[in-house]
Amino acid sequence: MLSMLGLGAAGLVTAPYLQRGLEAFLGSAADKDPTGLTGLLPNGGGFRYYSVAASVPRKGPDTYRLTVDGLVDRPATYTLDELRALPQTRVVHDVQCVTGWRVPHTPFEGVRLSRLLDAAGVRPDAGAVRFTCFDGTYSESLTLQQARRADVMVALRMKDAPIGHAHGGPVRLYVAPMYFYKSAKWLSGISVTSDVRPGYWEERGYDVDAWVGRSNGRGDTPTV
Repeated sequence: MLSMLGLGAAGLVTAPYLQRGLEAFLGSAADKDPTGLTGLLPNGGGFRYYSVAASVPRKGPDTYRLTVDGLVDRPATYTLDELRALPQTRVVHDVQCVTGWRVPHTPFEGVRLSRLLDAAGVRPDAGAVRFTCFDGTYSESLTLQQARRADVMVALRMKDAPIGHAHGGPVRLYVAPMYFYKSAKWLSGISVTSDVRPGYWEERGYDVDAWVGRSNGRGDTPTV
């Protein structure tokens, strides 16, 4: 009995390390997998890795840049350190994928998208925001009203740690109330436009408005 209790205690102690190790292993495998098949494997945190590009370059403090342009008065380019120096906000929501999996109560931290838009000075004829990514392939869009929501951010941290490469780091979009395909990984460009332009998955049949439980023919419980 004592030996069994000892093994149980050891399992509790090592479980967090095993989970982090599994996440690191799957993240590394996903980086090297152009087929996306590693996206079928859930990691210890419940996420699944997927990329639509054959390979994605890695960016760090010396190489990462985020541009804000389009229908704005003051276009800007931010380094990673400059984004980190801005006021940060924290949002805790369930993450819901349109394919069915969900990760409950996931914290994200970063800069509210509305803050970057206000700093750029959005012009009166603007109606939407388009997002591009440094994988060279992915794109997304939101209406200007959606983009200004308090739970939409340029995320720098996830699960109380910097966002790793496999999760779309160092910077990704996070749109809390919508299916996770709207939260574009490897974010590099924010362009204010007059109208919504369908993104990568919308061009392949997904809904442009991706509210959880109210789009794509799904009835998932809204993220909270």
